[in-house]
Amino acid sequence: MEIPIVELIGYVASVMVALSLMMSSIVKLRVINFIGSLIFTIYGIIINAYPVALVNGFVAVVNIYYLTEIFSRKEYFDILEVKHDSGFLEYFLKFHEKDIRKFIPTFTFKPQHDWTILFVLRNSVPAGIICAETLSDGSLSVKLDYVIPGYRDFKVGRFVFQNFFRKRNVKKIISDPGNKVHRKYLKKMGFVETTEGKYELTLRD
Repeated sequence: MEIPIVELIGYVASVMVALSLMMSSIVKLRVINFIGSLIFTIYGIIINAYPVALVNGFVAVVNIYYLTEIFSRKEYFDILEVKHDSGFLEYFLKFHEKDIRKFIPTFTFKPQHDWTILFVLRNSVPAGIICAETLSDGSLSVKLDYVIPGYRDFKVGRFVFQNFFRKRNVKKIISDPGNKVHRKYLKKMGFVETTEGKYELTLRD
């Protein structure tokens, strides 16, 4: 049985709106929800359901407003370095343990005293964390690179790898692959897979 094109538009709009609610990134949520509400607006006009068109048109405008605010807002990044026995570090790792294991199942939840442990602050919020070990050749072996939900738009990673570590004169960064999503993130940051199955980033001046 063939689905009428008008009914199909309604299904697509419903799927888009439902899909938007599954996004951990606020930007992705807003973008997908905007597309869904826009399609719903068109659907409402086609079937003469003007209340549906009006409500979803309003939702689309609201999404545009917040997306404009997000992309035009100036953000501030900073680094807070802590010791391996920091109480807040222990709390943070414990609180996000399940989510961390999903992305980086190889991470050991016992930071060592010689690790470099950095909280990445985004507008004063501890949005991400880096735990890394300095190897004998001066390169950095990243044990944990994790960003909390709502901040996974690659900005934290770009700040750390292309700004902070570059200023520290780190030349090479090595990372475990993690799961499929984390590997995609590493590639987005410029990491390249090695023959050993690790991911490597070379920082040039």
